[in-house]
Amino acid sequence: MKHSVRHDLEHTLACKAVKTALEGYAERFKDYTPKVNWRNDSQAEIGFTAKGVKLEGTVEVKTSEILIDLKVPFLLKVFKGKAIQVIEKEIHVWIGKAKAGELD
Repeated sequence: MKHSVRHDLEHTLACKAVKTALEGYAERFKDYTPKVNWRNDSQAEIGFTAKGVKLEGTVEVKTSEILIDLKVPFLLKVFKGKAIQVIEKEIHVWIGKAKAGELD
């Protein structure tokens, strides 16, 4: 499942927003054994396990967009549209926090 979310943040601030978001989710959902491995300053490998199903993918911060690529098991493909809605909403929340100066 590939998806792109446009942003108008300076690249460094966009990276900070994504990193802060992923750290927060890793703590908030630690029961799902979240994994975040940063390949470089703007690209991370992510993963978690829910109800025995393992999801993995990547997040990459580009100049004007955030790219998400999740490997979704066949049985969960029916939830793809809802997942994209949730992911996009959450990204916009963190972009808003970055614009408001709410990141540490």
